[in-house]
Amino acid sequence: MNTAKGTVLVSGASIAGPAVAFWLRRYGFSVTVVEKAGGLRGGGYPIDVRGTALEVARRMGILPLLHEAHIETRLLTFLDSTGGEVASVHPQAVVGGVEGSDVEVRRGDLAEILYGATRDDVEYVFGDSIDALEEHENGVEVTFRSGTRRAFDLVVGADGLHSRTRELVFGPEHPYHRYLGYCFAGFTMPNEFGLSREGVLWTVPGRGAALYAVKGSERIHGFLVAARPEPPYEVLRDPQAQLDLIAATFAGDGWEIPAMVTAMRGADDLFFDTISQIHLPRWSSGRIALVGDAAYAPSFLTGQGSSLALVGAYMLARALTVHRDHIAAFDAYENDTRGFVEVNQAQVGVGDAALFPVTAEALARRDSRLRGLITSAPETGRSAHTALTLPEPIAEPQRG
Repeated sequence: MNTAKGTVLVSGASIAGPAVAFWLRRYGFSVTVVEKAGGLRGGGYPIDVRGTALEVARRMGILPLLHEAHIETRLLTFLDSTGGEVASVHPQAVVGGVEGSDVEVRRGDLAEILYGATRDDVEYVFGDSIDALEEHENGVEVTFRSGTRRAFDLVVGADGLHSRTRELVFGPEHPYHRYLGYCFAGFTMPNEFGLSREGVLWTVPGRGAALYAVKGSERIHGFLVAARPEPPYEVLRDPQAQLDLIAATFAGDGWEIPAMVTAMRGADDLFFDTISQIHLPRWSSGRIALVGDAAYAPSFLTGQGSSLALVGAYMLARALTVHRDHIAAFDAYENDTRGFVEVNQAQVGVGDAALFPVTAEALARRDSRLRGLITSAPETGRSAHTALTLPEPIAEPQRG
């Protein structure tokens, strides 16, 4: 196969999928992106782009658009069980970012920007998904949920933490799923709190709640986070059971918790999941590779999911262009990127959610650390965010 003019199916149209499609198309591949949702998912909670990922965005030409969409959260206030203030700090002091450099945008805004950068020369198929993969010597036969069958030279799974592509290639998720001890519910609710460009976090041992407001929004993001020793797999496909679990966990709590639980029950955008990472021994098999959360989800506690997706997409597409053989390309992609992924995943370990401690002693230590932080932004970020120096892009890519 001449991979410089090969056909690639990418599963997933959130962050990693359109990003890898951008670079693959630039380097001459014919790219199709399939997405099970009927269209792009708008809105969404804020995400960060920082460190090495900012250079990827610059090379894509989308950094000015990210700056325009920048939310610029200015304050993060931590509360005790009664709603009393523990500490108010600059958000970057908590996440290890750099003010004036890092970018914070709504997840949906980043997806829209990536889609806008690719829609003219990448085929998008919404409302469908991969049902089966049959690899043979010269390509991969793909059967879609719609019943359509198509052949591609390569397949890239960019379909998130619970990747269907990964399941088809590597089997059930459980062996690769590293549960970090928490589950959460995210939703939006009316902004009746007078919040703007700030977040408020309420914490008691083993439970936490957050209200997060962007500039001028009539709605705010609500999060309810619960520590659980075992992952609640039994409710992952049962929305009513998810609501009941969270409501029971926070029953009797004060502050704004009752209003948040009520809003959660009425939300039409509820998102429930475990806080987890994905650790795979290999990111590819044959003609099929994984990128982003499908391969190496770091969990939102690291704040690095979107950044790892952008960097991984760049490294994968570049490797497929440098190496004419897909096996060598996938090996190079993994060898050159895995260290960066692992140092970022290591920013949080099992039971080490600094924002939501499980015991009273750990909560007291967290609060003490928070009181020692400054309200202005730090001048330097975490070294993990810039732990990979991007190789130069291919000088003169050929278009197919």
